[in-house]
Amino acid sequence: MAYLKLIRVQNLILILIIQVIIKYALFHAFEIDTTLTTLQFSMLALATLSIAAAGYIINDIQDVDIDRINKPEKVIVGKKITEKNAYTLFIVLNCMGVVLGFFLSNSIGKPGFFALFIIISALLYLYATYLKSVMVLSNIIISALVAMTLIVVGLFDLLPAITEENQSTQSTFFSIVMDYALFAFILNLIREMVKDVQDVDGDKNGGITTLPIVIGRKRTIYIVFALAVLLLFGIVYYMYSYLYYKQIAIIYFLFLIVAPLIYFCVRSWSATTKKDYRFLSQFLKIIMILGMGSLLIYQFILI
Repeated sequence: MAYLKLIRVQNLILILIIQVIIKYALFHAFEIDTTLTTLQFSMLALATLSIAAAGYIINDIQDVDIDRINKPEKVIVGKKITEKNAYTLFIVLNCMGVVLGFFLSNSIGKPGFFALFIIISALLYLYATYLKSVMVLSNIIISALVAMTLIVVGLFDLLPAITEENQSTQSTFFSIVMDYALFAFILNLIREMVKDVQDVDGDKNGGITTLPIVIGRKRTIYIVFALAVLLLFGIVYYMYSYLYYKQIAIIYFLFLIVAPLIYFCVRSWSATTKKDYRFLSQFLKIIMILGMGSLLIYQFILI
């Protein structure tokens, strides 16, 4: 159980579900040209999950002292799992992810794609050991990596299958994936800032420079509010531009994405306690799940 908590198994399951939805509920539902067989897609998913799990582990290893202040009840490394065992698992998972990425890239005739797994693995390590202490940049990097868990499905499954005949169709579906990746990026960026506000005491003790440490909690929450409003307008624009005549989609977006985001904006404006910030962080996770779940309805509204 401790090892499952260390690798954030709930988050890994969420990543896997989203990738499966993109592959089978979006691409396959419309019978567009794709590259990955079931085995190759399994390799991509396993490589992604392995590298992500390794990222969670190295982050926990580096954050032991900070977590003892921010969330002492959730400290795993050094308490339930030795640091040596955690490092070993980190190395094994990283190697497995990179090796799978190497074989996958070569199996689809795109050996250059292998570099992507190296870069992501390196960024996760650099984030945990150094970049986390760089204000705002750390939030942007981790949010970009979250968005990449969606983008890689489009890169590996759609791009190698592009021909002159299907270029328009492939571009349309890749743009859908990119739109959702942008949604995931902004939403996770907001959540990272909320978590920084929540963890300000431990971060300050650990020598990490975050936005709330520099400008204060309240000003950071104002930025969170502004970003949430910006995302809200972006979603409304997306609805108006692409889903205006799709009643099922409009109802889904209004009640399960727009309404929760409005509620988040209201709650964030008045948030003052650590309990408030914890609630906002968890609520954003729910919005993320609901947002990604909307991919399931495209097969009913676009056919």
